[in-house]
Amino acid sequence: MKNPAFLFDLDGVIFDSEGQYTIFWNKIGEDYLGDPDLAGKLKGTTIESSLQRCFPDDRTRQEEVRKKLYDFEARMRFEYIPGVFEFLTSLKEKGFPTAIVTSSNRVKMAQVYKSRPELPGMVTYVLTGEDFPASKPAPDCYLIGMSRCGSSPETTFIFEDSFNGLESARSSGGHVIGLATTNSREAIAPYCDLVIDDFRGITAEQLVIS
Repeated sequence: MKNPAFLFDLDGVIFDSEGQYTIFWNKIGEDYLGDPDLAGKLKGTTIESSLQRCFPDDRTRQEEVRKKLYDFEARMRFEYIPGVFEFLTSLKEKGFPTAIVTSSNRVKMAQVYKSRPELPGMVTYVLTGEDFPASKPAPDCYLIGMSRCGSSPETTFIFEDSFNGLESARSSGGHVIGLATTNSREAIAPYCDLVIDDFRGITAEQLVIS
């Protein structure tokens, strides 16, 4: 049997940042599309996928919103979800392969590393939206994460929060642990093998033997 691996989405899983994105994308939706509830439809998808969905074939508008997003991300706060720092540290000490699998791009990650320079050293791999051919909810990103970590779906534990991300994780065949940080426990439960509020009290051993 292959060794267990642990894959993590970023926003809403490692960082308590989804609320900030909700404010940004709902404002974009209201100002440009007359849709003040836009954010929920885009969560978990790459910036390219989001821009193409919102402004198909309108490169000028895409670039305008991209700049607004990059300016916004430069001012964002990246606060850890409770317990995740300790959980990642424990996984590293025990030698488990880990990966961040995020729809964020490398421009965004550069801002993250400015705020949290310790993050890249806490995981084995960091995969961004440029590293997989199809955006969540397609399973490509998590299948690539498994390949990098040398694990199989049966031995991979995936942490997600958004519906697009949860669908991606479920379609990959991995064990899905849902974070009730962006949506309610009741709403995400059908997509998950386990629902948690945060990482406090969670250990790798509990997940592997459950």
